[in-house]
Amino acid sequence: MQDIASWDWETGEKAVADIGEIRSRYEEVRELAVSDDGEKIAAAVKGDEGITPCVNGELWDATFDKAWCLRFLPTGNLFALVMKDDEWTVGVEGKTWEEKFDFAWNPRFSADGTGIMVQIKSGMDYSLAVNGKAWEKTFRSIREFAISPNGQTVIAAAQVEPLKEGDTEKFFAGVWAVAVNDEVLNGKFPNVWGPVAADGGKTAVEVRTGIREFTLMQDGVLWPDRYDMIWEPCFAPSGSLLVPVKLPGGWTLARDGKTVWTGRYVQLFRLRLSPDGSRIAGVAAPSFGNWTVVVDDVPWPTTWSEAVLDPIFSPDGRRIAAVVRSNGEWSVAVNGDAWNATFDMVWDPVFSPGSDHVAARVEKNGALSLVIDGRLSRRCYEMLWNPLFSPDGKKLLIRAVEKGKYVRSVVPVDAF
Repeated sequence: MQDIASWDWETGEKAVADIGEIRSRYEEVRELAVSDDGEKIAAAVKGDEGITPCVNGELWDATFDKAWCLRFLPTGNLFALVMKDDEWTVGVEGKTWEEKFDFAWNPRFSADGTGIMVQIKSGMDYSLAVNGKAWEKTFRSIREFAISPNGQTVIAAAQVEPLKEGDTEKFFAGVWAVAVNDEVLNGKFPNVWGPVAADGGKTAVEVRTGIREFTLMQDGVLWPDRYDMIWEPCFAPSGSLLVPVKLPGGWTLARDGKTVWTGRYVQLFRLRLSPDGSRIAGVAAPSFGNWTVVVDDVPWPTTWSEAVLDPIFSPDGRRIAAVVRSNGEWSVAVNGDAWNATFDMVWDPVFSPGSDHVAARVEKNGALSLVIDGRLSRRCYEMLWNPLFSPDGKKLLIRAVEKGKYVRSVVPVDAF
């Protein structure tokens, strides 16, 4: 967890890097990424010697044929997937892993950023690499994988059997399995997907057991009940497993193999829990074509016709915000009440530490801006990243490109 209290929260602006000047020095400038504290901006730049990640205009010592997926880790270090001489690997702060692969993609990180995992391909074999070391086991494919917050547990959906086109008999006999920390668990299934991992070695994954039969594998053991369909599970802080399941009467919520909600919905997914785990929210369709947020089996009274995205709890767990869409326009709803303003695009809203303010970056008529509690800032930007509140919730950190310069700004919330 980052110590945001140690960041610079003095009100004012600081021009960190001149993006226009950087662009003038190189043939190409790609993949701008900024650090959480706003003090650094990175890009992959192409010069005479090849492509090199740079931070605030300063180049890494190494040069590559390709570099992509730049992002700053919670440690503040810059991560990139890099390729040289047709071999891919991971680079962090200019230092690369010793092991190289035919391809590497889809990185995942532990909560503190010290654990790094990527999917890899060598020859016709697929696997995972964890902190620079590839798993010993390889597979015909890896569909998805997940990492626990502490980085100690990795779970993947892996294809363990070859399958010829049209071979439905072998498909239903099972070609997919579950791998945890380089060990394949017992059982082969037609499909495996939606893996999740929690601290303490806890794992869960959705599995298909028949033509129209689905269930959960929790810590390597199948739930006894079968369902018409299921969606991605999630772990509560207590360690119990929550998952939307489809019954003959509709979708509802199951916990550790038993249904716990009485409501039945046309659809239910995108489960999220309050910080203390006492409240459960999800996206639901009470009727066909009508979407809303359901909280502890009680739907919001308002519905939207096109989309409702992930519900986001406030730190105190009392408020929930979600991006919503109707009639081709996006907005944000908080506890069921949507902002009056609508936009062409809205990114995930952010709560202040005290839960009293909600901010989001938005796009309207091609211009990027910020909204706080439904109030749209008049200031527009060329590029904009998610805002961050100060620990006391009175200030907002804005990371943006404006007039060709990357600027880090701290503004009072009441100035909006």
